[in-house]
Amino acid sequence: MSTYALDAVFRPRSLALVGASPRERSVGRTILRNLRDAGFAGPLGVVNPRHPQIEGVPAVARLADLSFVPELVVVSSPVATVPAVIADAAAVGARAAIIVTAGLGRGPGSLLEQVETIARAHGLRIVGPNCLGVMSPHARLNASFAAGAPLAGDLALVSQSGAIASGLVEWGKARGVGFSAVVSLGDAADVDGGDLLDWFAQDPKTRAILLYVESIRDARKFMSAARAAARAKPVVVVKSGRHAQGAKAAATHTGALAGSDAVYDAAFRRAGLLRVMALDELFAAAETLGHLHSAPGRRLGILTNGGGLGVLAVDRLVDMGGSLAALGEATLQRLDALLPPDWSRGNPVDVIGDADAARYSAALDAMLDDPGIDAILAMHVPTALSSSMETAEAVAALLERRPRTLAGKPVLGVWVGAGEAATGRLDGAGVPTYATEADAVRGFTYLVRHREAQRALMETPPSLPEDFEVDAAAARAVVDKALAEGRQWLDPLEVAALLDAYGIPATPVALAADPAQAEAAAQPFLAQGTPVALKILSPDIQHKSDVDGVRLNLASGHAVREAAASILARARELRPEADIHGVTVHPMVIKPKARELIAGLADDPTFGPVVVFGRGGTAVEVIDDKALALPPLDLRLAHELIARTRVSRILKAYRDVPAADERAVALVLVKLAQLAADIPQVRELDINPLLADRDGVVAVDARIAIAAHADDAQRGPWHSRMVIRPYPGEWERMVDLAHDERMFVRPVRPEDEALFRAFFERISDEDLRLRFFSTVRHFSHEFIARLTQLDYARAIALVAIGTDTGQLLGVVHLLADANFEKGEYSILVRSDLKGYGIGWQLMRMMVEYARSVGLKTVEGQVLRENATMLRMCRQLGFAVTVDADDPMLMDVALDVSSAHI
Repeated sequence: MSTYALDAVFRPRSLALVGASPRERSVGRTILRNLRDAGFAGPLGVVNPRHPQIEGVPAVARLADLSFVPELVVVSSPVATVPAVIADAAAVGARAAIIVTAGLGRGPGSLLEQVETIARAHGLRIVGPNCLGVMSPHARLNASFAAGAPLAGDLALVSQSGAIASGLVEWGKARGVGFSAVVSLGDAADVDGGDLLDWFAQDPKTRAILLYVESIRDARKFMSAARAAARAKPVVVVKSGRHAQGAKAAATHTGALAGSDAVYDAAFRRAGLLRVMALDELFAAAETLGHLHSAPGRRLGILTNGGGLGVLAVDRLVDMGGSLAALGEATLQRLDALLPPDWSRGNPVDVIGDADAARYSAALDAMLDDPGIDAILAMHVPTALSSSMETAEAVAALLERRPRTLAGKPVLGVWVGAGEAATGRLDGAGVPTYATEADAVRGFTYLVRHREAQRALMETPPSLPEDFEVDAAAARAVVDKALAEGRQWLDPLEVAALLDAYGIPATPVALAADPAQAEAAAQPFLAQGTPVALKILSPDIQHKSDVDGVRLNLASGHAVREAAASILARARELRPEADIHGVTVHPMVIKPKARELIAGLADDPTFGPVVVFGRGGTAVEVIDDKALALPPLDLRLAHELIARTRVSRILKAYRDVPAADERAVALVLVKLAQLAADIPQVRELDINPLLADRDGVVAVDARIAIAAHADDAQRGPWHSRMVIRPYPGEWERMVDLAHDERMFVRPVRPEDEALFRAFFERISDEDLRLRFFSTVRHFSHEFIARLTQLDYARAIALVAIGTDTGQLLGVVHLLADANFEKGEYSILVRSDLKGYGIGWQLMRMMVEYARSVGLKTVEGQVLRENATMLRMCRQLGFAVTVDADDPMLMDVALDVSSAHI
C-alpha cells in the first residue's frame, strides 16, 4: 500500500486516543499528555469506558460516540481489546491507526492476524503494534510515550527500536537538532521502512532521512524505495547485529564469504544509502545533515589557532581517506598579509594562539574565497588572548553577511571547552559543532560520501561488448535435467556446459570412474606435452582438499593411474559414507604470473542472489578479502566491486608482472549476475580459482549448487528471486510501421546516454516545448541519467530504435506511483519521423506494460495546443479534461483495465 493514507499519520486533521488512563506513569496517560503538550490543533477525542474524563478531557465509551470522525486513532488499550478497537476505527471511517500496545503475537490465529485482516479489508493503515508511536513536530503531533517532544526540523527518523528513537529525540534537543518526523515501527504489521522511505522522499519538510534497522522483511520493496529516496536526499542508516552468530554452514567458499551483514552492506551501498556503524556516528551524521546540505568536493581546508589540534585533524582525515586541500597562491598571499610571519603557510592554516576574533575571521574569509577548498573545518582553543565567544560571534557574523552565492561552502566547527552560548551562536549561523576533531572530520566524510553516492547513482556505465550473448536456454536445460534427477549439485561436465553457455572461459574436464579410465582420459593432454590434474568426484565432497583429493602436474600415464588410485583410496578411507563417482581429469593451466581470484554467487535469505568477488585459493576464508554486490550488474558496478578488494591492487602492473585484464574479470562478474537473473534455481556458484593475467581469465575449478523452491515461480511482479528488478528483456520486440518500415522496441538501458544526446539534436524547439512545457536546449548528464537509469520495479522507458540506422526514433516513459496504482506517462518522437506511427505503437506498448504490472490508471498532462497528442489519447480511450489549476493544460487519464489496445 506504500504511501496510501500516510498523510493521516503525519498530518491528521483529527485524532482519538483509545486507552487513555488517569493512572500516573501509564502509557495511555503519557500519550495524552504528549498530545496536549504538543498543541495538536484539531479535534482530540479520548476513549475509555470507565472514566468520564481524563486529564480534563471528556472521555467516551466507544469511538462511535465521538462527535467527529477521527482520521488517526492511537491505540494503547489492553492487548485483548485491540482487534475490536481496530474494527471500531474502521467502522467509523478512520484512515490510520498507531498501535502502541504490545503482545499481539504473530502468525495464524494471533490477535495480530485479526488486526491485519480487519485493516486490510477497510484500507486502514497500521503503524506498529508494539511501537513508541509517531512524532510530527510541524503538525504539532506527539502521538507517543516518549519522554519529551522533538524540536521541529528537517530530519526524518525511522527506527525499528522505540528506545533508539526516544534517545535520538533527547539527543537532538540537547544539540539543537530538529526533526520533521520520528517514527517507531515496532512490529511493522503494515507500515514499514519502505513505505516511510517513499513518504519522506517526497515530503517537502524532510531534507534527510535517518534509519535504524535491525532486519528487513520485504527486501524488494525496501530496495526500490531506498534507491528512489537516495536519489532525492541523503539517507543515513545504522544496522544492529553486524556480528550475529549462528549463520548456517555454507557448502561453497562464496557461501561462506557472504555473511549476512556483508550482504546488508552491499544492499545499502547499491541503494546509495550512507551507512554508519554505531549510534554515535548516527548522531554525528544527524548533527552534520541537520545543518549542512552537501560538500561540492572532498578537499578540506583546516583553520585553527592551535597547531597540534590541526595536525590531529589531518591525521584523522588521512585515516578516513579524505583529501587535504592545497591553498591557492592568491590565498597564500592574502593570508601572508593578515597573519604573523611565523604562520604555518599551508593547510592546516594555523593563525597562532594569540589570534583575536578579527584575525581568525579574516583568515576564514580568505579560505572561503579559495576555489580549491570544498569545505572548512574551523577549530578554536580558548587562550588568555582569544575568547571562544568573541571568535564564534565573528565567525557567525562573517557567514551571515557573505553573499548567498558563496554560502554553499560548508563550515564545520570544533570549539574546544566552549560554553553553550558560543556553540549556540555557531549553530544559529548554520555551523555544526563537534566535541572533537575526529567527530568533525567524520561529519565531513558523511557529506563527501553522500555526494559520491549520488554521483555514482548517475554515472553512465560503459557499454557491454557487442558480442555479449548468453545461451540461457542451454544453461537452463542443464539445470532442469539435474533437478529432474533429484540432484543438488551439477557434475563437472554440467558445470563446464553452463559456464560455456555464459561465455566464461574454463579449463576442459573429463570424467573417469577408475584409474584406467583416468589414464585414458589424460592421454590427449599428455600427448601435447601438457601435464594434468586429478580431482576427486563426489557429490558429498565439496572441499576436495579436505580429503587430499587433488593431484597436480602429472606428466605420464603411469603417474595418472597411481594418483587416481591413491585419491580414490584416500577418499574412501576418510569419507566412507560418501558416494564417490571417480575422478575428474583436467589439463594443467600454467600461468606463472596469473592472480588467483574467486568469483561466484551466494544465496541470502533476505536479499536473494549475491555476487561475490575476492582473493581466491585454498585459504580464501582465512584471507577474507572479498566484496559483495547485488545483481544485476553492469560493467561500472562490476569494476566498483573489484575495486573494493585488496586483491584489486595486484591486478595492476607491478615489477615484471604485467597488469591483468581487469575488464575480463569484470565481464565474468556481469555474466554471473546475468546468470542469477536467468536461472534462479542456481543457489550457489563457486569459481575458485579464477586465474587472471594480461591475456584474460580462465576458471580452473567451479562448483554449482541448485535447488527448486515453490516461490521460484513468482516472487513479486517479476519471475526472479532478485530484489532489484533485472533488465526486462521480455519487452524487446520488432514492430511494423507505415511505409514498410520496422523498428526495434526495447526497455531503456543505463548506457543509452549517447543515443539520447543524438536524439535530442533531432527534436525541434517546438516539439521540445510541447513535451517539457518550455524550450529546453541544454541536456545535462544528470538530466539524461534520470531518463536512462531507471528502477525497473517502478518505472519503464521503452525506446524505439531504427533497425537500419541504430538511432533512437522515440521514447515513452511510465513512472508508477508509490502505491503502484497509477502511472504517469510521457512520450517524445523525433520531429522528422511523424506520420510513421511510432508514437501510436509506443503508446500501445506502454499501456500493455501498465496492464501487465497491475497499474489501474495511466495519467499525463498535455498542453492544450498539442492537438496531435490529444487526438491520439482520445483514440486510445483516454478521458481528456481541463486541468483544474491551469487552463492551458489538459489532464488525460486511462482506465487500464478497460483500454482497447
